[in-house]
Amino acid sequence: MGKDRIPDWLNSSLWSSTPSADHRLHPHSPSSASAVPHPIVLPPPAAASTPQSTVTSPKSEFRDGVDKITNDTSIDNEQSASSSGVSPDDISRQAQLLTELSKKVVDLRELRLIASQGIPDGAGIRSTVWKLLLGYLPPDRVQWSSELAKKRSEYKQFKEELLMNPTEITRKLEKSSVHENDHSKSESSGLLSRSQVTLGEHPLSLGESSIWNQFFQDSEIIEQIDRDVKRTHPDMHFFSGDSQLAKSNRDALKDILIVFAKLNPGIRYVQGMNEILAPLFYVFRNDPDEEMAAAAEADSFFCFVELLSGFRDHFCKQLDNSNVGIRATITRLSQFLKEHDEELWRHLEITTKVNPQFYAFRWITLLLTQEFNFADSLHIWDTLLSDPEGPLETLLRVCCAMLILVRRRLLAGDFTSNLKLLQNYPPSNISHLLYVANKLRSQATS
Repeated sequence: MGKDRIPDWLNSSLWSSTPSADHRLHPHSPSSASAVPHPIVLPPPAAASTPQSTVTSPKSEFRDGVDKITNDTSIDNEQSASSSGVSPDDISRQAQLLTELSKKVVDLRELRLIASQGIPDGAGIRSTVWKLLLGYLPPDRVQWSSELAKKRSEYKQFKEELLMNPTEITRKLEKSSVHENDHSKSESSGLLSRSQVTLGEHPLSLGESSIWNQFFQDSEIIEQIDRDVKRTHPDMHFFSGDSQLAKSNRDALKDILIVFAKLNPGIRYVQGMNEILAPLFYVFRNDPDEEMAAAAEADSFFCFVELLSGFRDHFCKQLDNSNVGIRATITRLSQFLKEHDEELWRHLEITTKVNPQFYAFRWITLLLTQEFNFADSLHIWDTLLSDPEGPLETLLRVCCAMLILVRRRLLAGDFTSNLKLLQNYPPSNISHLLYVANKLRSQATS
């Protein structure tokens, strides 16, 4: 595509302007850990805090929580805006979201429309909105308490069954056997006698059905999960360090990923899943509702499963070369760029021979969590999760927009400089980025 055919909106000075200083450093830069302020923590607003003596039941507290935040926030909006520098657009969008969440039956279409523009951090409602967008919470608020109780009980059972080592399983089976058959005192000690130890229960058994053989296979995956979890956002005290909070949060991530791996033997665990789980757990753990925050692990597990269901084929090596695998998705991105900016596509892939797999593989599989700082990633995810077509379609548009926003530098670069630029994406104004992505969507439908 020649320059004359570039849409006017792409030539706007808006896209070539230098981002303001508060639009963060790149997470991979050496100074980012110290220079970037700690990502937004969601402390319970004073209005949302309930004295211990006034708490009724957990269910009624949760049922009334959104109403309470709605009423209190409307009172404090002007005061909080003047003190925190929140934009009028954020205030308006926050009020709209709170209004939707206070309805007896949430209008998901309207909620998606509002949330796609970004969820303000101050109200502490991103947790509830994401759960609705991911289908974890039903639109009918009356069902919330019962659905949450059922899911959290289910996750607790998963942990009890799947995080138990073979010794504990054997002892549990023995206790059950003792109870049913009234064994002798020597047998009721919790240890199987030699004659009772089956081949599958012997630690040296290599049989496929052996619980010990499966345990040793699982140990390799567990060690990989443990290593990756320890490397999750090392610049954030929420995940990293020796504090009790960080250790507890890492343990929760580890348990979620282990349970997922055991329940999904076709995929198991793939490196990078921890990076997709981290934003979910962070948002849910920082819910100002203490009951919600306490159940962040269970809620994160089910939302992680739901989110990954749209991308699971990207993590299956056997499908890499299929029409649903990661390479097919990267090819779609390439075609998408060619459709919207053929000049840039030709320069990247024909002239400089920058294979999109060199940069887009990480962009797509990790949902852009490594390309921007954590707070910006949450903003991008607000938009990804709001798309009724599913996160993948919006993700591809955002990736294409990322290329377009740096097109001048790419067109002036060679293989080495372009690859370096795309593997270390520069600081960007996220609102501008999402605006361009939405423009691409409008062009595709027109």
